[in-house]
Amino acid sequence: MFFNSFAFAVFLPIVFILYWFVFNKNKSSQNLLLIIASYYFYSCWDWRFLFLLVFSTFLDYYTGIQIEKSQKDVTRKFWFWLSIGVNLGFLGVFKYYNFFASSMSELLGSVGFQSSPFLLDVVLPVGISFYTFHGLSYVIDIYKKRIKAEYNFVDYSLFVSYFPLLVAGPIERATHLLPQVKVKREFDFEKAKAGIYQFVWGLVKKVVIADTCATYANAIFDHYTTMNSLSLILGAIYFAFQIYGDFSGYSDMALGMSKLFGIDLLKNFNYPYFSRDIAEFWRRWHISLSTWFKDYLYIPLGGSKGGKWQQVRNTFIIFVVSGFWHGANWTYLVWGFLNAVYFLPLLLLNRNRTNIENPVLSWNFSSIRVVLNILSTFILSSIAWIFFRAKTVTDAVLYLKGIFTNGTFASQYLDNQRYNYEILLLVLVFVLVEWNNRTKVEPISGKYDFVKLIACITAIITLGTYSDYKEFIYFQF
Repeated sequence: MFFNSFAFAVFLPIVFILYWFVFNKNKSSQNLLLIIASYYFYSCWDWRFLFLLVFSTFLDYYTGIQIEKSQKDVTRKFWFWLSIGVNLGFLGVFKYYNFFASSMSELLGSVGFQSSPFLLDVVLPVGISFYTFHGLSYVIDIYKKRIKAEYNFVDYSLFVSYFPLLVAGPIERATHLLPQVKVKREFDFEKAKAGIYQFVWGLVKKVVIADTCATYANAIFDHYTTMNSLSLILGAIYFAFQIYGDFSGYSDMALGMSKLFGIDLLKNFNYPYFSRDIAEFWRRWHISLSTWFKDYLYIPLGGSKGGKWQQVRNTFIIFVVSGFWHGANWTYLVWGFLNAVYFLPLLLLNRNRTNIENPVLSWNFSSIRVVLNILSTFILSSIAWIFFRAKTVTDAVLYLKGIFTNGTFASQYLDNQRYNYEILLLVLVFVLVEWNNRTKVEPISGKYDFVKLIACITAIITLGTYSDYKEFIYFQF
């Protein structure tokens, strides 16, 4: 059940009405309804994997209590590592087993040992990386004595399985979400209105921008060997906006619909394509994952306290692990490694925290430098996205090679028999709107907000029917 589907357009209003008019007596009934809705929502993907979500929830709930109650350090460590091991074990089996088995078989084959590895014929459970990280952060925080264990199973279950964030985040923290689910929510018209506006803007990003760009990006990447340099450059640009519109659009929809239920979620994107360097980009892109790795991996490794060698080591570990989190493919590892390489000069020159505030343009030479920095950061990110999008590392390298060697800059028809340059105008308009929105709390808020809402809905209806592409990219992670 996609957020941009007819089924969800029926599901969400039903849950909303039941939530505020039937199950509104106390927070327990509100939470119970949201859990039932969340489990139904998840089962619409594949009900067979619902047991994994329930088991993971019960495991972390129970081990969290045992860690808090244990008086002996050895007992606390036992329950802690049991939770960590089982969670990562499930993630490893379903997401990474085939990758490691195939890679080992290829390695043995390269030195003369032929083998036929046993591979699992099973689809990846949707959202497993996200709800696993919810549970891991909860257990780690209890073990580190940052928070107390949650004894109400219904409240904890909602923290893990809350349907707006269940399959693609944001990756919530117990310190932020649990206090909200432990109190009764009262209807707030202004918050609900803001939620509707944010949901609609997220739908624009997904249906109008991401899905339209996907039509062209897929045609170019799938036939890159026949494309000239200009088309390959356009393909990289289209995918950059596809993945941004797709994922940030999902996040906006998740945050917006959650406001309908009186619950605030963590902000996951902050206009990353206006970043002036790659460090700023990663402070603005998939914020909940970046901060998760910083708090639960980078800092425990020593963070920035040690010498430069330790900082460099920790940086590469973070980026490579982040790449591997995205999927079991060498392309994601190279993508993560490449971002670490981008980050390295900033780290060595102590310039990785220089661009903190939002970029501002005015009529002076410093603004020219800001624009050039934004463009160069976007180009570097787009090059890295080629590895993220390509099926293999070889495909990505050949794609990049084609940009520099297939030196024809002529118009090319794609399989859909349309020129693709008019989409650049759509992307340009989107960039200008995003630039105007970059300092706002809500994308459609402010003067003439209702007119903006109608304009967005019109764009969804008129332009959203152009593409048949419906899936969200990050659902596969």
